[in-house]
Amino acid sequence: MTLAQPVLKVGVAGVGVMGRNHARVLAELRDVELTHILDADPVVAEGVAGLYTAAGVASVETFVEAGLDAVVVATPNRTHGDLAVALLERGVHVLVEKPIAATLEDARRIIGAAKANDRVLMVGQVERFNPAIETVRRAIAEEKVISIQITRVGPFPPRMGEVGVVIDLAVHDIDIIRHLTGSEIVEVQPQLARTRAEREDTALLQFRTESGVIAHITTNWVTPYKTRTLQVATEGKFVVADLITRQVTEYFGQQADGSYQTRALNSWPAEPLRKELEAFVHAIRTGETPAVTGEDGLKNLEVALRCLGE
Repeated sequence: MTLAQPVLKVGVAGVGVMGRNHARVLAELRDVELTHILDADPVVAEGVAGLYTAAGVASVETFVEAGLDAVVVATPNRTHGDLAVALLERGVHVLVEKPIAATLEDARRIIGAAKANDRVLMVGQVERFNPAIETVRRAIAEEKVISIQITRVGPFPPRMGEVGVVIDLAVHDIDIIRHLTGSEIVEVQPQLARTRAEREDTALLQFRTESGVIAHITTNWVTPYKTRTLQVATEGKFVVADLITRQVTEYFGQQADGSYQTRALNSWPAEPLRKELEAFVHAIRTGETPAVTGEDGLKNLEVALRCLGE
């Protein structure tokens, strides 16, 4: 006989686009009860909370003291440090949206608070859970990787946030490079441009990992259509993935006459955000190391800030 899992009382802090998606998925998970929504705008907080029979609050203090087991922090980056630390010190497990924080100091404070209070800290690098990424990772598992090329471009966002494309978009791909290579980025060569925004809206970023892999990220907010592609070259194959359609193709067996073979690789149908939140809950219940650690978030932020010259 299997004992029922205790229900986790969870909350979401910040219900912009990403926070609303977190709330939607959390409300669908088994043995999880979404009980509190925090937003600086009380009308927004109550409106979103009303969709899930939760309590909407605008006070950080009320939210922190609500007796929650776990919280997703999806507020603006500059608020991650103080909010995440306050929750962790209250004994709450925390999943903090990428980037882990606005500064390295805040990132280290969050990591320290999680360790001091023996709480799970996970960083929301949702592309780790994209089925296409996992398919590519399996395809290159026994291969020597030579290079990685990632393109993440699209139109200018309707509302400009507090960061440019490096922090908003390229952090996803910095994490992908580290995840696929299992190696840290040691060299950074950024080229940044600003055309329509106060911050960079175009970036061409080149990297070299400790293991010798060279990588390139093209990201911008000036392309009229949305593209998310990944190309990995190894000594034995070339793997191409569309991170939106999740189609993955492997090119292999290249001959002297230029001919080669191709095959489509299967990636399972799954919502990445659901897989991410399931992994967070799993880490809480088992005590296992979370899929994306605070240290991962810190390293991703370090590289991103180096790209910005900070």
